[in-house]
Amino acid sequence: MKKTTLTSLSMMAALILTSCGSQPKAPAVTIFDEGLRYCESTYPYEGGILVANFGSTQLDPLNTEGKGYIVRYKDGASEVLIPADGNLSGPRGMYLRDGHLFICDVNKIVAYDLENRDAAPQVIALPEGEAFVNDLAAEGNNLYVSVTNTGHIYRLDITDPAQAGVPELWLEIAGPNGLVIRDGVMYVASYSPDGQAKSEHVIYRIADLQNPVAEPFVTVPGQYDGIAFSGDGKWLYVTNWAPAGISRIDMQTREISPVELPLEQPLVGPADMTVADGMIYVPDLPNSRVVIFAE
Repeated sequence: MKKTTLTSLSMMAALILTSCGSQPKAPAVTIFDEGLRYCESTYPYEGGILVANFGSTQLDPLNTEGKGYIVRYKDGASEVLIPADGNLSGPRGMYLRDGHLFICDVNKIVAYDLENRDAAPQVIALPEGEAFVNDLAAEGNNLYVSVTNTGHIYRLDITDPAQAGVPELWLEIAGPNGLVIRDGVMYVASYSPDGQAKSEHVIYRIADLQNPVAEPFVTVPGQYDGIAFSGDGKWLYVTNWAPAGISRIDMQTREISPVELPLEQPLVGPADMTVADGMIYVPDLPNSRVVIFAE
């Protein structure tokens, strides 16, 4: 009997050690911060990413200093793609269509022709009061624009990206921030403009873009900002300011779990992330850095 007990205990210990050894390790992290100043958004571009920077004196998402700029980063090297030309102050979400880069900026969208960067950009104004223009996502020729402070999502026609249509109110939802669309379905990360997450600040799903109705997809409240699909579409990554961190959502079970990262300096304000080519790029806005790690 004693021998059997000892054998059983040994087997249990072996199973525990095996189980511990099989736990996923925190991914290795690369930090990119060269030439960045309050970076809020990232976007995939030619095998690397674009990084939108406020460039402002203080961290103020609604500043009007005109110091915003866009950096291109790839394989450890970076360059300024769009310099501070006075047209951008708080650049955030981006979308590229046929060489035209649309950028959210305070109460407008600014679109640059990347093949003719010396030309004046197209400026698409939103109605007065739409101050926190935040993110972009497209389906077909429709470009969707979130405005966090008013709870509005607009839609505009970009059939001809050089002459975009007039934004039209499409849907109202609590604090829409990050947007992502996959297979004709939109997911929205909700963020409270007053900094206090309430029960309505969750992750929403809009199944029919022609007849939009927002339904909670994950009901855990947060200060959600960035949102992006994993490469295989099985997970939905989200960033959260309260508590500051990154989580992933199982698309089948809707369970949400934290992504642990070995950071000496913790995330403070993880914002509009990008998932591309097996890598995740998370701008940490107050820390003026992009945190990079493998899926």
